[in-house]
Amino acid sequence: MKKIIAFLLLFAFGLSGCEKDDICDANTPTTPRLIISFYDINNPTVKKKVTRLKVTGVGAPEGIIFNESALEDEKYITSSDSIGIPLRTDLDTVTYNFILNYGNANASLVNTDVIKFDYSRQTAYVSRACGFKTIFQLNSQTPFTQTDPDGGLWMQDIDAINKNIEFEDETHLKVYF
Repeated sequence: MKKIIAFLLLFAFGLSGCEKDDICDANTPTTPRLIISFYDINNPTVKKKVTRLKVTGVGAPEGIIFNESALEDEKYITSSDSIGIPLRTDLDTVTYNFILNYGNANASLVNTDVIKFDYSRQTAYVSRACGFKTIFQLNSQTPFTQTDPDGGLWMQDIDAINKNIEFEDETHLKVYF
């Protein structure tokens, strides 16, 4: 009888040490990316697909190539009308090169616009499994500064339509080209 009681006590103590698995659900919102949607400058209500776009952080050789399959075969050029780029969680600014027609054999068609984003950061607790996320707020006066080292802006107009960057299911910037 003492052995059974000892076993039950040991079993009960063993179960009390178990914890729920700490796995962050993939559907849990974490630090959001800045969502940029592209529109036709001649018809501002119509989204426009951008082809052969490469986005790199200034000073970073690697970048994000959107529409990478466009570089492999001219017959299968794909494009997208929206992209998501990360903002830095350790600084209040980040600068990106937006390279249009990246990898085009005709170098005169390649055009780079440089955009510096200015924002404030707020850390928010998500859960024990997911930890913390950063919420961004674009600067209300100058959310971005646009320059062009090539001498011709391909992004003709940019509107910050949602300066609070908390979720990825909405457009934050509209780019007209």
